[in-house]
Amino acid sequence: MEEDDVTIREQNFHSQVREYIICFLLFAVLYIVSYCIITRYKKKSDDHEDEDAVVNRISLYLCTFTLAVSGGAVFLLPFSIISNEILLSFPKNYYIQWLNGSLIHGLWNLVSLFSNLCLFVLMPFAYFFLESEGFAGSKKGIRARILETFVMLFLLALLILGIVWVASALIDNDAASMESLYDLWEFYLPYLYSCISLMGGLLLLMCTPVGLSRMFTVMGQLLVKPTILEDLDEQIYCIHLQEEALQRRLNGSCTHTYTRGSFTHQLNKELDNIRNQRNKLERRKKASGWEKNLLYPIVMLILLTGTTISVLMVALNILYLLVDETAMPKGSTDRGIGNTSLSTFGVAQAALEIILMFYLMVSSVVGFYSLRVFEVLTPRKDDTTMTTIIGCCVSILVLSSALPVMSRTLGITRFDLLGDFGRFNWLGNFYIVLSYNMLFAVVTTLCLVRKFTSAVREELLKALGLDKLQLSNSPTDPESGKLSANGHQKTL
Repeated sequence: MEEDDVTIREQNFHSQVREYIICFLLFAVLYIVSYCIITRYKKKSDDHEDEDAVVNRISLYLCTFTLAVSGGAVFLLPFSIISNEILLSFPKNYYIQWLNGSLIHGLWNLVSLFSNLCLFVLMPFAYFFLESEGFAGSKKGIRARILETFVMLFLLALLILGIVWVASALIDNDAASMESLYDLWEFYLPYLYSCISLMGGLLLLMCTPVGLSRMFTVMGQLLVKPTILEDLDEQIYCIHLQEEALQRRLNGSCTHTYTRGSFTHQLNKELDNIRNQRNKLERRKKASGWEKNLLYPIVMLILLTGTTISVLMVALNILYLLVDETAMPKGSTDRGIGNTSLSTFGVAQAALEIILMFYLMVSSVVGFYSLRVFEVLTPRKDDTTMTTIIGCCVSILVLSSALPVMSRTLGITRFDLLGDFGRFNWLGNFYIVLSYNMLFAVVTTLCLVRKFTSAVREELLKALGLDKLQLSNSPTDPESGKLSANGHQKTL
């Protein structure tokens, strides 16, 4: 009997060690990828080792950790769905016994824990540490900046806890709720993270429809469009004449001291825009026939199909919500992963759900940076400050943490939320979930209709040559030279 107990304890010990090793390896891969991404966009600095360099390096490591956690949140639900289907297909396979419910639940709990840690501790610390200089009168150095950072974090924690305390007291004023107001670990943190998840869901609701319509424009910029009713040689010739005219004016302005300054900077900017247009036209001219006439329509058709399927699945989920209570998103504490398939059509539907999740996440990021409010956070290669990187990491963390909740709420998947993701208070509110689905379907449809009608209108104007009639003069030339609104010279 004692030998059996020892054997069971050994098995549990080895299972725990195996799970820790797997989690560490997965996070190490995400951390390396995140570090490469951030260093690609981070503004380059000199190699001089000083106080600011140490602060920037610490903030860089914290941002890398946060971005890795965001990647883990994005892959969390797809990894769970894949694991469930693999265990259903190969239930007795010895080589996949490590893929079990305990590992999946452990990953969900770790992502939830690290998301809270990054959102409420690491990212505020990185920002305050980056902006700190030490208290007045104190000796300057790393210690003084750390002290100021901790004081700011303490004040921020008091402010947030006070706001949550007042909000919860106003919403729930019964006796049980009033008693729970003094429970920090079991009430404050879950309630606060539930509010953050609701904000992330609303941010996804705002960004994803915009991103779904914006994806067509982004892919149109990356791919070569078919040449329909256009003479590329004539356009390249006109652009070449405009470039020569601007170059002559720029050379002439350099000889006069009174024209230097902002006007010369504007001419250089317009010249760069014209050169970019010329490069794009030359690329379109050199592109092969299959790239112009086959690849572009296929990609556009794939995007349209993915968007249409997403809207249809949301519409079906609205019907399910009205007739079936089990369609409501809920959490699950069952560790029996691999017992039953949550997809009607098995592996094919599971693969479709995973593709749609990644598509929605990419669309939400594209839509986030397309909004005018968040344009200042757009990263630029080798020219992004650490403050902007911190803002980007926080935004992506909020979006990625809300992705599993949004996917389950919209009915993209029937996989129940695990860990703390299923404990959000607003998930049990029928009216919030129904309104969320209806808003997503309506706003996405309106964005797509507006996108396609505007694209057709612009292409018709371009094909008929009417777009050139919309040029306007810009009175910025001190030598009475007329420039169009888009930076081109109107008369050559």
